Amino acid sequence: MRIAIVGGGLGGLTLARILHRHGIDAVVYEREENRSARSQGGMLDLHPESGQHALAAAGLDGRFRAEARPEGEEHRILDPAGRTLVHHVPRPGTFTGRPEIDRGVLRDLLLDSLPAGTVVWRHRLAEATTRRGGGYELTFDGGYRAGCDVLIGADGARSVVRPLLTGVSLSYVCTLVELTITDAGRRHPEIADLVGPGNLWCVGTDRILAAQRLGDGGIRVGITSRDPDLGRCRTTRALLDTFGGWDARLTALIAAADDTPVTRRVETMPIGTRWEHRPGITLIGDAAHLMPPVGEGANQAMLDAAELAAALAADPTGAIPAYETAMFARIGPIAEMSGRVQAMMLSPTAADEIVRFFGAGVAPGSRRGSRPGETMAS
Repeated sequence: MRIAIVGGGLGGLTLARILHRHGIDAVVYEREENRSARSQGGMLDLHPESGQHALAAAGLDGRFRAEARPEGEEHRILDPAGRTLVHHVPRPGTFTGRPEIDRGVLRDLLLDSLPAGTVVWRHRLAEATTRRGGGYELTFDGGYRAGCDVLIGADGARSVVRPLLTGVSLSYVCTLVELTITDAGRRHPEIADLVGPGNLWCVGTDRILAAQRLGDGGIRVGITSRDPDLGRCRTTRALLDTFGGWDARLTALIAAADDTPVTRRVETMPIGTRWEHRPGITLIGDAAHLMPPVGEGANQAMLDAAELAAALAADPTGAIPAYETAMFARIGPIAEMSGRVQAMMLSPTAADEIVRFFGAGVAPGSRRGSRPGETMAS
């Protein structure tokens, strides 16, 4: 049984690792040049029931604990004037919640756990077609071809594998602009103090300015808006011009950025998306259920991988339909919740709704001893 996994993100790598533990070989085709070709993004909080569960199935929970940052769960929410609406502080040193880990560190952990040659770099899938007699033919940029008996699309939002199963269209949700502040503690100590060791959100009208403290001392800054014109801001100066009236301590997050703004169009698949089962092919992660970025995407991708790997190890013949039935049932409520949270975060009354949702009656400036909810910045 030749298994091809298209996409070397967290879902695809988790799947390859767990299959390897079951003695099942797979090849991961990844479009990037190498593991260091680009930044993997900010922090990710791994949930016990999904991301952490998958790492336990992969035999990597101990290494995860060695690399994770429980203090990264600290979460502050401010208004445009700089007033604190909610401040959550985790219990020091505890792993009972959703400890944060840098996405790049987690990806490296998974890559290092795989046998040499499992990941084939510089292979961007151009087309996948069915073969006469069963299986699939993969054609990559440059003309290289490969065949497989089982094809698993872990290739993200704009999956090349997905059209073999469904012609679903993506819908625009918002625009995200990302920036980075390197070595913040030394170069910008006042900004580092504002952000703290975890997440900071500044919530305005149809605008969220978020920041994350990374394990290397840098800060990842993100600006989210439903206005697609935000993507036209190609410089920090242009971005600053859209934040008139905001407290200077907050806009300093933009002014201090070292790099050129990177814009991403955020899209989703319709809630409840399903497809008719086809032999030898399925999807995991964003390829299967693209949701708003409220902290569930990577966790669910890793859980998809764990459940599919377990099914393939137990019963290769019936694995894919069993996995898809369970995945569709699991993802439906999560996608609905993610949509509600996304709408709340960018609603005209976002600040009030966020205090109710995260603070449950917490007065401005107060603290909670248990984590109030999910973080969009993850």
